[in-house]
Amino acid sequence: MKISTTPHRNKIRLWAVLIWLAVWQVASLWVGEAILLASPVSVFLRLVQLCQTGDFWGSILFSLIRILLGFLLGLLCGGLFAGLAAFLRPVEELLSPLMLVMKTTPITSIIILCLIWIPSRNLSIFTAFLMVFPIIYTNLLEGIRATDPQLIEMAELFQVPWHKRVRYIYLSQLIPYLRSACTVSVGLSWKAGAAAEVIGIPKGSIGEHLYDAKLYLDTPDLFAWTIVIICMSILFERVFLWALSNLLKRLERM
Repeated sequence: MKISTTPHRNKIRLWAVLIWLAVWQVASLWVGEAILLASPVSVFLRLVQLCQTGDFWGSILFSLIRILLGFLLGLLCGGLFAGLAAFLRPVEELLSPLMLVMKTTPITSIIILCLIWIPSRNLSIFTAFLMVFPIIYTNLLEGIRATDPQLIEMAELFQVPWHKRVRYIYLSQLIPYLRSACTVSVGLSWKAGAAAEVIGIPKGSIGEHLYDAKLYLDTPDLFAWTIVIICMSILFERVFLWALSNLLKRLERM
């Protein structure tokens, strides 16, 4: 069975970006106070200045490693427990209250509570994990249960080994669910990770710079670091989906 590896993407058009930049510029001129709303030109110039410093790239690396680790842990654990819950009813019943708590608890409450037990340097790892885990778990569990029962019956009838069932039946069914879950959870992991760093203020992180910008009312810096987070989230999503598609193509040729 052929595995679809082509992701559906909403393309961002240049003209749409230019229009919103123009709206931003007009709004900045109308406000007339850079401390309230910096112009896109001043933010761009500040971003160029930041790119020329080693501290800028060090902060990106600091946050990237921790948020990436939290995302991958959430992906791994979410997939593992989704598989267990799909075939073991007690596991699903055990995890149901936990999923409800993780989905409904405000992220700020989680961050403040976690600061009691987790060093601020590693807080973004756990926070990103908490954002990713329930999304991956819920989507993959739904994908496993949406698998065509006729294919499963056929596999049982012909006594297809379990590893071949996973590869040729479940994997092909799960790909759209996995891609959708990853697309959503990447952005949330960066949001949660940045929020954890702003509250925990670990030295050398993006969150520390955001907090300093807020503290000193440095609006261009605040916008510049926010743009960095957005760009990193988009780049991470594209790279991950590209890697996932290449992995699936290799599995298809095996």
